[in-house]
Amino acid sequence: MATLKNLLTAVCTACLLAAVSPTSPALAAKKKEFNIAWTIYVGWMPWPYAAEAGIVKKWADKYGITINVTQINDYVESINQYTAGKFDGVTVTNMDALTIPAAGGVDTTAVIMGDYSNGNDGVVLKKGKTLADIKGQKINLVELSVSHYLLARGLSTVKLDEKDIKTVNTSDADIVAAAKSPDTTAIVTWNPQLLEVKAEPGASLVFDSSKIPGEIQDLLVLNSETLKDNPEIAKALTGIWYETIALMKDSGEKGKAAREAMAKLSGTDLAGFETQLKTTHMYYAPKDGADFMTGAELPRIMDLVRSFCFEHNLLGENVKSKDAVGIQTPTSTLGSATNVKLRFDPSFMKLAADGKL
Repeated sequence: MATLKNLLTAVCTACLLAAVSPTSPALAAKKKEFNIAWTIYVGWMPWPYAAEAGIVKKWADKYGITINVTQINDYVESINQYTAGKFDGVTVTNMDALTIPAAGGVDTTAVIMGDYSNGNDGVVLKKGKTLADIKGQKINLVELSVSHYLLARGLSTVKLDEKDIKTVNTSDADIVAAAKSPDTTAIVTWNPQLLEVKAEPGASLVFDSSKIPGEIQDLLVLNSETLKDNPEIAKALTGIWYETIALMKDSGEKGKAAREAMAKLSGTDLAGFETQLKTTHMYYAPKDGADFMTGAELPRIMDLVRSFCFEHNLLGENVKSKDAVGIQTPTSTLGSATNVKLRFDPSFMKLAADGKL
């Protein structure tokens, strides 16, 4: 699989084509049918469950629209397809929302702050017991993804940097197989793959996302122009989300059945799914998600993220500053105010919190 950096050129080309396409979400204006892409991750499993359980249809009917929820097998590919205009929204992390669609010129808005990784992303060594032992090793990971960000943040805690290691780009679909190779000694990945990787004989989890709370956020984002012209899609999706995660949280039989179904959809069992939930800080209440999005931490975190992205040339080949791509939060704008391409909009979560959807 090509690295995210290499994909940016293709993405930018796709964006230019999308800009003049009459079917592009950017020029869609009023629509009746919307397409949302998701990939397997514990924090995103409510989406396919909601589709199967009729919750998607219930909320779509309320707003007189149709919503198609589609699984894409490769995470990066799902974001690329969204960026190219094939989907109106996608499940994505905060960093990847910046580096692929936003940096590629597609104005993108996060409408749901679903959770943050609180141990779901980790660094595993088969040769060594502490993160400092990683020096000189080859590390298999999805290069220039949140795994790469996690690795860089971890290295900084043991006074190492990326010149002290070598990364080997490995698709999330191939990372478990790679981990089983005797030639592989270090892996960075996310759940559910992380559970399998750290279960390998002699494997040690030496750093995980619980050490950087709030920094790896799991979002639902929409094309900003589509959202502007069709706010009902965000209202419907927000309603779907909070109805479904209320079921996921429920301690009774209904909740257990929902979690079992989500587990099956993600290729694991109930015990495996609940293990992953324990390392996921879910914002079950819409007020909590909105509060995090409107708080002081979000600009600080996004400044860390955009700095990493700029240093790794993820904002574009000829970009001279991390300020080139503007990021708008409810309290401030980071970078260019005239080139805002990533936005955090808590208004729909607030409507949910106030019972006004």
